[in-house]
Amino acid sequence: MTKNKILSLAGVVSRVRKARKAGKIIVTTNGCFDLLHPGHVHYLEKAKALGDLLIVGVNSDDSVRKNKEKGRPINPEKTRLAMLAGLVAVDYVFAFREKDPIRFLNAIRPDIHVKGGDYRGRILEQDTVEKNHGRVRLLKFLPGHSTTRTIARILRTCGGKGRGKKRDA
Repeated sequence: MTKNKILSLAGVVSRVRKARKAGKIIVTTNGCFDLLHPGHVHYLEKAKALGDLLIVGVNSDDSVRKNKEKGRPINPEKTRLAMLAGLVAVDYVFAFREKDPIRFLNAIRPDIHVKGGDYRGRILEQDTVEKNHGRVRLLKFLPGHSTTRTIARILRTCGGKGRGKKRDA
């Protein structure tokens, strides 16, 4: 079932056309989603509640390397897509190669595009979304959960050198 949720952008656009004809509200979001944590799940559930179809654009590995600090992504693209596809709130997920989501937003033209509450003022995507008659919503984060915080905790636990006990989980 989750494989049916992982599509190309063209596949997503095709599904969006059908959903629009049926009067569905299309919601999009995007990000790296490198280490899935409760904050992501909370955020995606809130995003899904805003409409009928939640589509998640995931930065490709190359895109993450352009946008994040050295050593990222932790999890490869296929793993990140599979984890998100396994969530009930997510209807479709796809990878995008660009540094930003502008191209896919122009293709999908969501009714609502959602970003995390750490953004202030106008966001990069806002002009594109509004030009296509959509709106942007900022959602609050679940306090205490972030990928950066999780990575820092792992490094503290392992002494920054991966010296934790060796075992497969």
